[in-house]
Amino acid sequence: MRIRVRLFAILRERAGRAELDLDLPEGATASDALAAVAADTGLGRIAEEMPLGFAINREYRDGAATLADGDELALIPPVSGGDAGHEARTDPRVHARIAAEPLEPGRLIESVGRPTAGAIVSFCGTTRDVARLDYEAYPEMAEERIREILAEAIERHSLEAAAAEHRVGAVPLGEPSVVVAAAAAHREQAFAGAREAIDRIKAEAPIWKREVSEDGARGERAEWVSGSRPPAA
Repeated sequence: MRIRVRLFAILRERAGRAELDLDLPEGATASDALAAVAADTGLGRIAEEMPLGFAINREYRDGAATLADGDELALIPPVSGGDAGHEARTDPRVHARIAAEPLEPGRLIESVGRPTAGAIVSFCGTTRDVARLDYEAYPEMAEERIREILAEAIERHSLEAAAAEHRVGAVPLGEPSVVVAAAAAHREQAFAGAREAIDRIKAEAPIWKREVSEDGARGERAEWVSGSRPPAA
């Protein structure tokens, strides 16, 4: 059987490519595919040292998950935080977007306003201490994951609406990389919903960042930020 493997962030950089096709025997697992990728791309050492996650057809799975012909397997480095511009679907109370252009916090706050909302809480994460942050995402899966997180926060905290946008590409010093807004009847619900949303987005969405600093006469110094291993399922 043949599967498509996608690589992101430090894996893509080290392998020198973003995806590859693998021919594997029937019954092969995600861990088997990782071993084959490591042998084919020279990623053996990093695959051994880094706690990688797996996503099969955009769903987090563990290494024992069995693959099928035509599957898309993404190897997920620890996330450090989401095609650009896709709008949220289904639930009108939810807005989730991965964007290549600068974010507009005010517009996002307005989008969650409702006649029944007595409180709107927003969070804006900005670049600090470095010249810029370079963000990379598995955009299709990241947007879906953010949408799921927001929908669950709405149900858990009785929110009227929730929205989140995450930027990809270069984000200069002082500019926002992620914005979350939550609207509820009361401020306690809005605060709790916004806090849960940003915490889970940073822990679960397949988004990675690289810090880029000025290094005097030697120019720029760039380093991928270590993060947390995403859930297995």
